[in-house]
Amino acid sequence: MSSLRHHRVIIASLFLPNTAVLGDSTPPSPYETGLQTPGFAPPTPSGRPAILQRTTGPLKSIVEDLKDKTRNPTPSMTPRGESVNPFSSFPGPHLPSGSTVTGAAAAAAESLIDALSNKLSGVASKTPGASGISTPAPSVARQYQTTHHGSNAGQPRVQRRGSRSSNQRNKSRSLSSSRPDPSSHSQKYHFESNPHCNGGLKNAVESVGDRLRRKLWVGTLGAGTDGLRESLRRSMEWRMREERESIPVWIPDSEFASCYDEFCHQVLWPALHYAVPDAPKTKSFYESDAFKQYVSVNQRFAEAIVSAYQEGDIIWVNDYHLMLLPQMLRERLPSAPIGFFMHVAFPSSEIFRCLSVREDLLKGVLGADLIGFQTANYARHFRQTVSRILAAEALPKGIQLEDRFVDVGVFPMGIDVGSLTQKKKDPEVTEWVKSLRQRYAGMKLIVGRDKLDVIQGVRHKILAFEAFLEKYPEYQGKVVLIQVALQTTEENEAQGGVADVVSHLNSRFSTLTYQPVVFLHTQDLTFNQYLALLTVADAFMVTSLREGMALRAHEFVECQEKRHRPLILSEFTGSYSFSGFRSCIPINPWDKRGTAKAIHQALTMSDDEATSRWEDLHNHVVTQTAQAFVTSFLVRCLRSNLEHMQSDTNTVAELDINRVLPRYRHSQKRLLLIDFEGTLWQRDMKTIARNAGVGGSPSFEPPQEAIAVLNKLAEDHKNEVWLLSGLPTKGSLEIVAEKAPRVGIVAENGCFIKPLPDREGKANWISMVANFNLTWKAPCLEILQYFTERTPGSFIEEREASVVWRFWTEKNVQDHASDWQWARRQAAEAQNHIFDSLGERYGLRIIPGSTSFLVLPNNISRSTAVGAILHPGGPARSALARSVAWLAPEATEDTDTDFDFVFAVGKDEKLMRRLNDLDNAETCSTGSKGTDAKWKLEPEQVLPALQRFAETK
Repeated sequence: MSSLRHHRVIIASLFLPNTAVLGDSTPPSPYETGLQTPGFAPPTPSGRPAILQRTTGPLKSIVEDLKDKTRNPTPSMTPRGESVNPFSSFPGPHLPSGSTVTGAAAAAAESLIDALSNKLSGVASKTPGASGISTPAPSVARQYQTTHHGSNAGQPRVQRRGSRSSNQRNKSRSLSSSRPDPSSHSQKYHFESNPHCNGGLKNAVESVGDRLRRKLWVGTLGAGTDGLRESLRRSMEWRMREERESIPVWIPDSEFASCYDEFCHQVLWPALHYAVPDAPKTKSFYESDAFKQYVSVNQRFAEAIVSAYQEGDIIWVNDYHLMLLPQMLRERLPSAPIGFFMHVAFPSSEIFRCLSVREDLLKGVLGADLIGFQTANYARHFRQTVSRILAAEALPKGIQLEDRFVDVGVFPMGIDVGSLTQKKKDPEVTEWVKSLRQRYAGMKLIVGRDKLDVIQGVRHKILAFEAFLEKYPEYQGKVVLIQVALQTTEENEAQGGVADVVSHLNSRFSTLTYQPVVFLHTQDLTFNQYLALLTVADAFMVTSLREGMALRAHEFVECQEKRHRPLILSEFTGSYSFSGFRSCIPINPWDKRGTAKAIHQALTMSDDEATSRWEDLHNHVVTQTAQAFVTSFLVRCLRSNLEHMQSDTNTVAELDINRVLPRYRHSQKRLLLIDFEGTLWQRDMKTIARNAGVGGSPSFEPPQEAIAVLNKLAEDHKNEVWLLSGLPTKGSLEIVAEKAPRVGIVAENGCFIKPLPDREGKANWISMVANFNLTWKAPCLEILQYFTERTPGSFIEEREASVVWRFWTEKNVQDHASDWQWARRQAAEAQNHIFDSLGERYGLRIIPGSTSFLVLPNNISRSTAVGAILHPGGPARSALARSVAWLAPEATEDTDTDFDFVFAVGKDEKLMRRLNDLDNAETCSTGSKGTDAKWKLEPEQVLPALQRFAETK
């Protein structure tokens, strides 16, 4: 983390963590904690709310605020028959001495239905203030951003949209109470927490504290800005940069609405969550004109970031709203460290390929140095999608493009456990816990918190709860489901289909004193009240049909520190993919009967079992923290960029033999490590095919000139010459060993070693994989046989401890362009299939080549073989060494050596990086791609250079 203190981090997210509010700031109330309750006004013509404006007036108690809150959801979308808000039907925490409680605060709060009816009939909800004057309910300042990656922190979306065909929109829960006066150039404003920002990201960045000293947020205010004069915009820009470390991106309201509401929500969001829409929305999905606005929004972000960028900055792009931004930045800032993190899920290639703009989106993301995902599955889906759609080389660690490598990693998001622990200790939380237990004495509480759209599976949750009450009638009247609803657009909420099932369930099981489902919008409770709900809950239920990381489940686990009640979690959330969360009660949300059984299991679970499960969950939550997420991602991003910059072949000088020869001449003990294939010998596909069992191919014949140079170098008693090869021993390197007996040989990329000859001139092959499990070869060969049958000209080369698949044997690619593209795609498919099915299980490694790839055990490489050679007890020091001590992993990592000159030439980058740690080593790369070697050399120049060494006395 210390390395980050020297860098400024530019964090690009669609919404800034703070927004501008017109008017003077209202003095905070002692009780104004938790969720913000903004004022409301009709949206601007684009449907986007105007800049926030705060009305002033006497402050009220929480009970009054909850009772008379100005709230206007669309009636057809809000479930009917809602019960009274549990937080407004009884007195809240005791007010400090001197505070005034009005009669309205003591009275029972009106039901949500009554409130809706009054507001829809045009009756404004007002309450007498402390002075007896009727004033609108003031907004509540927010002190904590709830963590929910897909919901913009649990707050309402930018708008709650009505029908597009309607000339007059319903009032919305917008960010403002009035549109700013464009004629005023001296309008007062202040800053508040932005209720639309990514709460999980904001909390994670803030959790790092002073360890991330310099940062700059880039995003939008989340409100309509068309009416703002230029002078006011410049003033906001200056103050936000100075006071909030933020730069606002100014986007026309209509452009933003088209990008955000149409493309992001109606096209990208469903596709990323496996919800490909059917007719009549198919046209919107495939032919969305909003993509032009999506491109424009990304371009505006790029312009803002480029203008603010300074040398040494790390650029962190967040989420699916800005998938084109990395490539736009790469074109303008070629050497900048750029990281992209996808907070939501990423689907399989079969889903993503349905997008008409699939290639543009993938190429945009690949502009980053590092691409992060919540789970290994999402990262794998991305690699496979890139491989199948762009025909790029997808490797377990990332994507190999034509000119560079893009790292792909897994960075699970977490919560700030320390901050949440402190907030739980707030006395107000304790008071609300007591009140809730009093209100629901003798009853079981199930709590959930989700958006009311299709993806979050709230409808499935309600149906499962109804099935539970049917199957276990003894719980009717004894269990209440309290669902906190995060707001989304009316269109998405209508698709969610929650209203009808809630009304049906409540009409079936409600009595005069009992209602099974209680709906609360996020405006209906403060964060302290939300923590109280999590504390008293007997179970927490997440039924998402697909989700990145369910951070609300993490919050529930930490709030259950004393009670240890179980978590019911959908198998389709990112959280469930981690082993620590396997101690939850897993459910398939599509199976309502199975979910009903899970509810019964949670409510009847013994304390011992619940405690055991909770401990596993807790251990995972405190390990997978917000701090770990931020630091690991940024450090990896910086390291990836440095590796990519260092491996630029244009910055590596060509080997100057005249500078190296003096050191060679005056050294007393030398180690020469020379690659065989691609350096001394150019692969002959016909010969390789012969060795692989393909009929009609000639036998292997090593180049005579290369053998002569090796023998001449080995004649010098100061030299120890080693040939590094990936070829098998039988039929290939055995022939080389006969013709160059004084040369040590590494075969099959480190699987076998032929040491230097002893005094009697004998040297037997040593297996480095004698203790390895090689049973993976049979299923691997079966997979490769499947792809061989479907790829013309390809063949399998089985070796003793490794397997090679040659998918291309033609020299001229231009004449067989379509076949070449097909062969590369098949190779990428085969690599992914082998790694997914066998890689983790057997610990395998896949080394890709231009026309083939190699599969071998994970801990074996030319680098580990050289480590064994350098070890004091290894074959380079004693031909009699036959113990396995020098084969141990800790031994092969030792870089200490008594050689005073080491020269290595080849293409193995892992070996080059290892030898660079030696002060007396000269490394030379013969590859065409980026390298970490100190020198570079063309393959045809290697033999003349070695000849110069051999002739030097």
